[in-house]
Amino acid sequence: MTEVWSYLSRDPLLWLCATLVAYGFGLALFQALRRSPLVNPGLTAMIMLALLLSATATPFETYFEGAQFVHFLLGPATVCLALPLYDNLQRVRAVALPLLAALITGSVTAMLSALLIASAFLPDAAILASLAPKSATAAVAIGISEQNGGSPLLTTLMVMMTGLVGAAFTTPLLNALGIRDWRARGFATGVAAHGFGTARAFQVNPTAGAFAGLGMGLNAMLTAILVPILLHLVL
Repeated sequence: MTEVWSYLSRDPLLWLCATLVAYGFGLALFQALRRSPLVNPGLTAMIMLALLLSATATPFETYFEGAQFVHFLLGPATVCLALPLYDNLQRVRAVALPLLAALITGSVTAMLSALLIASAFLPDAAILASLAPKSATAAVAIGISEQNGGSPLLTTLMVMMTGLVGAAFTTPLLNALGIRDWRARGFATGVAAHGFGTARAFQVNPTAGAFAGLGMGLNAMLTAILVPILLHLVL
């Protein structure tokens, strides 16, 4: 069996299949538990794959050789978010000013809260630069972190944690606050929890998903502009 595994583990197709099976299991569990936001299919898949890689002592680079096709599809999937947004273009225009106010408030709050809390305990420039873009989508956040002297690995971890927590708790929180407008719910989720939050918003309502995609994209651009300024002010 050791020889068989040694042979199979070198085949990139194995890790592509493992990724798809893990996500399929996570999705089945999500649906079995009545689509509970606490059982995110992405989180379940990540835990399963992490345990598999740890148990088999497989380097991440070996795994990524097979999983990179799924990673490649992240780009086209993000671009496809423009389609439901185009369908809701009139709704976006009707609330452009409230959306702008919400974007600035949400984006600045996300960055400043991370910077001020972290600086109170460990005022290290590299750590602060890694934490500041945590609410932006991963590809943008990693680039921002690198350009400002942060750690891409720490940034990736914080982006994933932010997205997972946001996807799990935004729906019950917004329900508790009595917010019923799908535009507001979706936009807030996209700004706060980027891709994970946007995926969750689409599961709840298509209008919420469209506005979540808009919030995610605009927040990424604003974060890229404001992180160097806020870092300078805090440091």
